[in-house]
Amino acid sequence: MQVLVRGRNVEVTNALKEHVVKRVGKLDRFLDELGEAQVTMNVENQSHKVEVTIPVNGMILRGEESTGDMYSSVDMVVDKLEKQIEKYKGKLLRRRGQVEKVAPEAMLPEEQMEDEPEDDEILVRTKRFPVKPMPVDEAILQMNLLGHNFFVFPNAETEQINVIYKRKDGNYGLIEPEYE
Repeated sequence: MQVLVRGRNVEVTNALKEHVVKRVGKLDRFLDELGEAQVTMNVENQSHKVEVTIPVNGMILRGEESTGDMYSSVDMVVDKLEKQIEKYKGKLLRRRGQVEKVAPEAMLPEEQMEDEPEDDEILVRTKRFPVKPMPVDEAILQMNLLGHNFFVFPNAETEQINVIYKRKDGNYGLIEPEYE
């Protein structure tokens, strides 16, 4: 697996890059079809934040951790990703061959997110991302892999844009449009 490492507000030393490549590279032992891992390190105040995004068999595996030490953040995010892979490995393997692959260049680096002008106090950011039709159960899996509490997707069964969300009781809700 290739590991692309970049830093924001932090110099990525050779030692730090080697640590990241070694730790993130170990995720290959869990799944064969891991795409190019994109690792972004950021320092704000005393917080050392590491974000890792990896395409996996048409899905996106994502984790982020923030601590007072960059090496600890890397270790913690890799541990988190290992747990995610173990938790969803069965579901991911069942989907093998059923889902088209996402090319690493189709992933959204931060630069593709458009910040709106400051004079608009309501809308602060617009995100654009590639979408593909999927069934509801796959949307739930994708939402959980991303660590989000909602997910917008084109429903493969209804061919409409839907929103899946995690309810406070731990179950899931689905929002479907109804046209008059």
